[in-house]
Amino acid sequence: MKQFPAFLDLSGRRIVIAGGGAAALQKARLFAAAGAELFVVGRPLVPALAEELADRAVLIERTAVANDFAAATLAVVAEDDEARAEALAAAAREQGALVNVVDRPELCDFLTPSIIDRGEVVVAVSTGGAAPVLGRRLRAQIETLLPARLGELAAFARSFRRAVAGKVPPPLRRRFWERFFDGPLAAQVLAGDARGAREAMLAEINRADAEAAGEGVVHIVGAGPGDPELLTLRALRLLQEADVILYDRLVGEEILALARRDAARVYVGKAKSNHALPQEEIEALLVRYAREGKRVVRLKGGDPFVFGRGGEELDALRAAGVRAFVTPGITAATGCAAAVGMPLTHRDHAQAVTFVTGHAKGEGDPDLDWSALARLGHTLVVYMGVGKARRIAENLIGAGRAPATPVAVVENGARPDQRALKGTLAELGALIEEGGVKGPAILVVGEVAALAEACTLDALARELAERAAA
Repeated sequence: MKQFPAFLDLSGRRIVIAGGGAAALQKARLFAAAGAELFVVGRPLVPALAEELADRAVLIERTAVANDFAAATLAVVAEDDEARAEALAAAAREQGALVNVVDRPELCDFLTPSIIDRGEVVVAVSTGGAAPVLGRRLRAQIETLLPARLGELAAFARSFRRAVAGKVPPPLRRRFWERFFDGPLAAQVLAGDARGAREAMLAEINRADAEAAGEGVVHIVGAGPGDPELLTLRALRLLQEADVILYDRLVGEEILALARRDAARVYVGKAKSNHALPQEEIEALLVRYAREGKRVVRLKGGDPFVFGRGGEELDALRAAGVRAFVTPGITAATGCAAAVGMPLTHRDHAQAVTFVTGHAKGEGDPDLDWSALARLGHTLVVYMGVGKARRIAENLIGAGRAPATPVAVVENGARPDQRALKGTLAELGALIEEGGVKGPAILVVGEVAALAEACTLDALARELAERAAA
C-alpha cells in the first residue's frame, strides 16, 4: 500500500485553493460538498466559480501569496506555471497545511480520489496519481454496482445502532447486522419502504434479545489453484464472514488477505512427511470452534472433494452433529490445464479424463491399477506425483502405455511463479529432475499434453547449458 486511505471530517475546516481555472473549480466542488470553509484565491477566476460557489466559498481574485495558507488544514495548488506551483506548495507546507498540487503527484502530500457518493456511504478510488483515467473508469464500474438508496440504508442502520446495542448481546451483534443487510429488511429500505422496514426492524430487535448464543457452522471451501480471481463469489463471501479460518499450505497470502481482518487464522497445512497437524486434530479443531458458536471456514487449495480430504472432514463434522456445508473450487487439474492452454478432453485426442493421486502412506507406491490406467488410453492427471514421477512412468510403460505418450508437468499452476514442462512418458522422470520441479505440481499423461504451452526437455537442456556457460 503506497498511500494510506483516510476519510476526513472537513466541516468548518479551512481549505485554500490557489488558482482560478477549471481545475480549481473541480477541486472546489469536492471540498464545498464536504462542508469545508473554502477559500479560492486566483487571477483570473473563471465565471463558473462565481456562479457555482458564490454562497459556498470566499472568492478572492488576485494572485495567491504565502499568507493565504495560514490556518489551512489542506491546500490545493491549481496553477499552470510549474515553478509557481512548486513555490506555493512549499509556502503552504510552511504554514502547516497538507498539499495537493494538481497533476503533480510527486509534489502531493495527499491525493483526491475518484469518489462515489451515496450520502452516508462514500467509496473512493485512487491509483496514486499513476493512472487517473483508470481511476475514473473504476469509479464508473463501481457506480453501476451500488444501489441508488445505499446511503439511505446506511442512515437507517445508524438510526438503530443504539437500540441494537441496548437489546442484542455483544457476541450476537455482528450476526444481527449481517442478517439485516443480507435479508428482506435491507431490501425493503432499498426499495423505498423505510416506514414499513422500521416497524419490522423493531420486532427483529426484540426477537434478537431472546436468542441464544448462536450455533456455529463450518464451511469447507475450495480456494482454487492459487489465483485470487479464480475464487468463487460464494468462497469470497464466506471468507469475509468467517470468525476462524483453518487453511492449507496451498492457500497463498493473496487469498488470505481477502478475509476479514479480525478473523483468526490457523495454519494446518501438510507437506510430504511434515504435517502441521494430524488429520484427526484438524477435525477436532473444526468441531471445537463450531461448538463455540463460531463461523468456521476450512480453506483448501483446489477443490475440497478432489484429493483434499474434504470428505473425511465432512464425515467427522456430521458425526459430531455440527452443521457443515461445502463450497467447491476450481480444482488444480482444470486450473493448471487452463493456465497453459491444455484441454483435458478433446474430440481429436481424448474422450475422457481420469484423476489419480501419486501419494501413498509412507514411502510406498500408490495402490493403483496400472494395467487399467494404461489400457484406457485417455488423459490421466496425477496429483501429488512429483516425488514418484519416475516410478509412475515406469509402471505405466510396463503396463502397456507407449513410452512416446506426451506428458506435461505444471508447477504452481495459475500463480505468478507458474512453470510448465512437456515431453514424453519416457522422459517424465528427467523432466522433474532436470527442471528442478519441487511442487505443488500436476502430471498430465496423454495426447492433450502435447498441446500445452510449455518448455520441452531439449529447450530445458539448452537453457541449463547456457546458464552453465554464463
